[in-house]
Amino acid sequence: MSTYSIKDLEQLSGIKAHTLRIWEQRYNLLLPKRTDTNIRFYDDADLKLILNVALLNDNGYKISKIAGMSGVEMKEEVIKLTEKTLTHDDQINALTICMVEMDEERFDKVLSTNILKIGFEQTMLNIIYPFMSKIGVLWQTGAINPAQEHFISNLIRQKLIVAIDAQIYKGGGKKFLLYLPEGEHHEISILFAAYLIKLKGHKVIYLGQSTPDDDLDSVYNLHQPEYLMTVITTSPSAENVQEYIDVLSERFNNAKIIVSGYQIVGQDIKLPKNVKSLNYIRQVREYLEEMEEVTIEK
Repeated sequence: MSTYSIKDLEQLSGIKAHTLRIWEQRYNLLLPKRTDTNIRFYDDADLKLILNVALLNDNGYKISKIAGMSGVEMKEEVIKLTEKTLTHDDQINALTICMVEMDEERFDKVLSTNILKIGFEQTMLNIIYPFMSKIGVLWQTGAINPAQEHFISNLIRQKLIVAIDAQIYKGGGKKFLLYLPEGEHHEISILFAAYLIKLKGHKVIYLGQSTPDDDLDSVYNLHQPEYLMTVITTSPSAENVQEYIDVLSERFNNAKIIVSGYQIVGQDIKLPKNVKSLNYIRQVREYLEEMEEVTIEK
C-alpha cells in the first residue's frame, strides 16, 4: 500500500490542500490516518476518492452532492463523464485514476475513446505526454510507486507498437535508424518518433532499448541510413553526454544525427555540424515537414 501526504493529493488531483482540509472538516470526505508520531497520511483508497471527486467537481458537480454519493455511484458518474467530450485535463485525471487502480480495461477505453475523437497523434501530444510528465515527477518524489509507473508505461508502449504496425511502408522517403543508448530504457518518446516518421512515409529501422554499440555499428553499416535518431533520458549521464555526442558524430559522420531527451534539452551541449537537437517530441513532425519542403524546393 502506498501512502500520500496532503501535498501529494494536491499534486495528483489539482485540488489545493487548503480546500481538501475544508472538505475533510465540513463533509467528512477524507479520513486521514496518522503515524505513530502523529503525522497525517492518506492511502490508495483516499487517492482514488479524491481523484474521482476532482473530476466530478471540475465538471459542475457540487461538493455537497459528491459527498453524498456512494463509491459505486461516484465511479459510475466518472465513467459517464470520461465517455463524453472532456478537457484534456479531465482525461489526464481519468488516466491517473486508472493508474492508481491499475485498471487496464478502463485505461484502454479512455485512450481508445480519445484516439477515435482527436486522433492518435493529438492524443499522444495533448493527453499522454502531459500525463507521463505528471506521473514522472510524482514517481521521483515517491508519490506513486514504480509498479504503477511501469504498468502505465507498458500499456502506452503497447498502443504505440500497434499504431506503428498499422503504418505500412510503401517505399521511397528517407531511411531512419532509431535506437536508445546502452543503459537507456525510456522508450515512449523514441517509439512515438518512429510512429511519426513512418506516418510520413519514411522507412524506420528500430533497434529499441539499450542498444549495444557493436549492434548499432552493424545495423548502420548494413542499411546506411541517412538519419540516426536517439533520445537520452538517463544514459549516458550528464557528465558523459557531451563525449557521447562527439563520438557519435565521428562514428556516423555521413548521417544526420537527431538527438533529444532530458540529458540534451536545456543542457549546455555543443552540437557537431551533423547533429541536431529537438527540444520537444512535437518537433519531430515539424522537422519532417521541413525535410519535405527542402525536397520540393530541390
